[in-house]
Amino acid sequence: MAPTIYHLTEALESKLYIPGMPDCNGDMILTVCHYIIKLCSSREDEQDDKIISLLQQLNDSVENSTTDHIYDDQSFIIMLKSFVTELKVFLKVPNSKSTTLNPIELLAAFIDFLLEIYDEIWYNSIESCQTELKFFITFLGDKPASQSTSLDENKNVLTDIEDVANDVGSFLYSYFFYIGEEDWTRNDRSMDLAHADILGKVEQVKEKIKEQCIAASWKMLTPKTSVVSLFLFDSLLDDLNLLMIQKYETSIDVKDQIRTIIEELKSSRTFLEDLEVQKHPELEGFLIQTSDIAYEVLYILTSYAPVWYLNLRLPQVMEKMKLIRLPQEKLNKYPTEQVSSQDEKPLEDIVVDFHADENRIAGMLKDVENPSQKAPSIEEDISVGLDDEANEIIEILLGNQKMQQIISIWGMPGLGKTTLAKKIYGDDRIVKYFHKRAYCVISQTYDKKNTLIAILASMSSLERDELSKLDEETLGEKLYKSLCGEETRFLIILDDIWKDVWSDLHRYFPENQSGSRILFTTRFENIGSQASDKSIVRNLRSLTDDECWELLKIKVFHNVQLEDIGELEDIGMKIARKCGGLPLAVVVIAAVLANIKKNKTKWEEVAESLSSHISKDNSCMKILELSYNYLPMHLKPCFLYFGAFEEDREIPVQKLISLWVAEGFVQKVNKKQSNAVSYGYLTDLISRGLVQVGKRRSDGGVKTCYIHDLLREMCLTIAENDNFMKVVQDQLPIYVPHQRLSILTHSIAPFSRPFGLHVRSLLGYLRKPSGFIFSNMELVKVVDLSAEWSWETKFEKLDFLRFLRASAMPSPIGICRNLEYLFIDYVREGKLQNIIFKMVKLRHVHIGGKVYSYKSEIMHESFQINNIEAFSYFLIKYENDLKFLRSSPFLHRLKCILSSERNPTEPYYYPTLNFLNHLESLSIIFRASGIISNLISLPLTLRKLTLTDFKLNSKEMKMIGELPKLEVLKLESAVIEDDQWNPNEGEFQQLRFLKLYRILLEELNVSNDNFPRLEQLVLRRFYTAIPSSVGEIPTLVKIKVEWCTK
Repeated sequence: MAPTIYHLTEALESKLYIPGMPDCNGDMILTVCHYIIKLCSSREDEQDDKIISLLQQLNDSVENSTTDHIYDDQSFIIMLKSFVTELKVFLKVPNSKSTTLNPIELLAAFIDFLLEIYDEIWYNSIESCQTELKFFITFLGDKPASQSTSLDENKNVLTDIEDVANDVGSFLYSYFFYIGEEDWTRNDRSMDLAHADILGKVEQVKEKIKEQCIAASWKMLTPKTSVVSLFLFDSLLDDLNLLMIQKYETSIDVKDQIRTIIEELKSSRTFLEDLEVQKHPELEGFLIQTSDIAYEVLYILTSYAPVWYLNLRLPQVMEKMKLIRLPQEKLNKYPTEQVSSQDEKPLEDIVVDFHADENRIAGMLKDVENPSQKAPSIEEDISVGLDDEANEIIEILLGNQKMQQIISIWGMPGLGKTTLAKKIYGDDRIVKYFHKRAYCVISQTYDKKNTLIAILASMSSLERDELSKLDEETLGEKLYKSLCGEETRFLIILDDIWKDVWSDLHRYFPENQSGSRILFTTRFENIGSQASDKSIVRNLRSLTDDECWELLKIKVFHNVQLEDIGELEDIGMKIARKCGGLPLAVVVIAAVLANIKKNKTKWEEVAESLSSHISKDNSCMKILELSYNYLPMHLKPCFLYFGAFEEDREIPVQKLISLWVAEGFVQKVNKKQSNAVSYGYLTDLISRGLVQVGKRRSDGGVKTCYIHDLLREMCLTIAENDNFMKVVQDQLPIYVPHQRLSILTHSIAPFSRPFGLHVRSLLGYLRKPSGFIFSNMELVKVVDLSAEWSWETKFEKLDFLRFLRASAMPSPIGICRNLEYLFIDYVREGKLQNIIFKMVKLRHVHIGGKVYSYKSEIMHESFQINNIEAFSYFLIKYENDLKFLRSSPFLHRLKCILSSERNPTEPYYYPTLNFLNHLESLSIIFRASGIISNLISLPLTLRKLTLTDFKLNSKEMKMIGELPKLEVLKLESAVIEDDQWNPNEGEFQQLRFLKLYRILLEELNVSNDNFPRLEQLVLRRFYTAIPSSVGEIPTLVKIKVEWCTK
């Protein structure tokens, strides 16, 4: 188990002088500590146990020290010196046999570790050695060059690089970590001589690398990136073009070679598009290899590669292009109409070169009969076999038992426990009977504070942001008090509960005599019985074969008469039996059947792809994998991306589709349409039963989504096996070979940094990452980290960065020329950084706080940021703030806060925003204390309007009502003049959603005359009686009432 070194980190961070160690600083020791933790987590060794134990003792010593300054504690100094003495063994290349890494990855990680130590040394003559070590890392990551046709020769090159790395490690230990009695001179001259000796060996290794590159076979294939699509290939081409335009400066010969390769890749792209590769999965191998070549070129050009190396490698890439162009030339011999008719004969001639992919591709054949016909999602209507079970449990919940009761529903994953719990929770009988209800998902990654917040937020009007400021005990006390009372009858559903959770929570639920109930869903039978000896434990049964077939028919033929399905019935029943009684398996296989031709041959192919029976031991993974294989290519990366998020957490859709666009998963269209296209991908995944709807937006769209635990497990397995993504749930690995890294643990020590030569996306949590985190990640496109960034972090070098999210605004953000999405969790009120105005490609900006542009560089009316589509939260405080908005004419969504520095006795006039001719969604919070708001005008393009803390008169309400496209209106904490709202006929003609929160009214007139299309009415803390005329609105389908007295 890795040690916790939080306190030791605080003691060593930025410590320039350590008593008794004049040449070693605290950051250097921390760098070694983090390397040791990552290395030891990947192997077992007695030496590791000793050093890990010493690390933990050092941390405990700092934590328990009674001195004001830890460096005054001699026992700590002695222990620290003992630790440093043990470091020599870690300053040489580890033995690969004791780890899961191959020798090349381990060697690259070790050299990166040496470079991180070099970064902490203030010594002028080390730059040349750093440059050569960076080239070695480039070579080691360039696998086609490092894997020679001669194994012995390859071993020699790697051995020589290892020898140089060991020499550097020995040099660093001797000059900066060694603590001994010998009296020897560690001056600049001796270090220069030592470096000169190392550089002499480097030159010899480079000669061997040249020989190996010349001898390497140009026919050698690159490592496969098996998760591909045309759109990902487009993204790679965009990156290469960007590299040519913005960054790369070298010899004319190299530029010409790059230009030729790009043109060849574009030609292949056109070929694939003309052939409609989506309809010919047999050609996926061709797309894989073409994409790999594009990435190979991108990697070589963005790494530390000298011109001589480029002149050796790029011709090899060009020869490889000739190889993969052969199938294109073969296919061109056939008439276009013969190929486009999907005749398999010409394709037989070109798949010969891709035999390695045929077995995998065979299971991916998809003939889409009608893409618009989709199966509904699991949550919408999966009720076969659950109705009786739900009614029985509801009877128990409504029973006469006055004592608090625990009911536990257990069963294997995929049986529908969550669906059953949600069905019970929303039942009208339950809603009426219990005074308070709460539904909370626990999951394996239990977090006590978040659980308490979720329960409280679902039962009260308290906002999550307010609750998150409280500590655990205060939250627990607040929960207990809210449930106290002899007459308070509550129902708490804890979904997916694991062991020890209830023992941690039970004291917050008072055992009153009012008939309260706690309902568990769990995978384990003993969870309920251990919670209470009076618990009712129910095992959720599997579906019968007949029920599986009934559910399959509903899912596949939901809009078709079922009297006669002919030849499909026998094979359909066979498929249903193979689902093993698991509703999840039925739903996902039904989605496959719903999206292929409904004929016996195709259905038999599906049946043959399944095992003879989906056993409970393998948890229906075979069916789930089959559903993935049948996805169109462009949806596969989108689906696998769900593995990057925490288990059982709802994912904000806007963030998700923004990440997809930034990653390059989405078809290239104009900027506004890219959101619509990516949202279409999501709805497609929902319709296939692979993704579930969490919450809905006010306009009915999907606001949050999530996937089933089993599907997430499948995502993680496939993503890791196909080199798509690595998800870290414990400790950082010493090397990450994947293109994406998601860190889902909060236990990573501060100032740690991941290392991977091919990492393009970094997501999750990383507390105070090292300032050198991106030193070998210049290809990164997405950074979605909750992190406190170091001032040393060099964002400006990230030329490919498209998406950046951080907990706070990174002070060293620099000019990220190609950044499109910027999400900052929190910023206290302050000036918008001028540097943002230079990021001309920004499309979406979200800043959790208040920012304004006062005294910014926007001084000229001609200045424009034409790409910005969404901005929140923008503080309109000064005249210059309006200039910023005028410079962003294509804003579609704006959330802003109105404030003022004016004399509070003067009326405040709301700034006109009618110049925003593309604005569709506007949210305004009025924060000018003592000043009366005054609406002047609103853009006529608005479809959604939210006003908070406004005082509105009848004229202003009329102006809102006459907005011709307004579909959603939310009035929150607003005051309406004379406490009456009497909409006129002809107003709110398109309004579909109306929310009134904390509105003081004596009279509300709502009828079919003034709200002819109203579908949803939400009243929260609304103290006026609902008029009976509401029932006359024929389109109204839902009235939601929360915390209202009338």
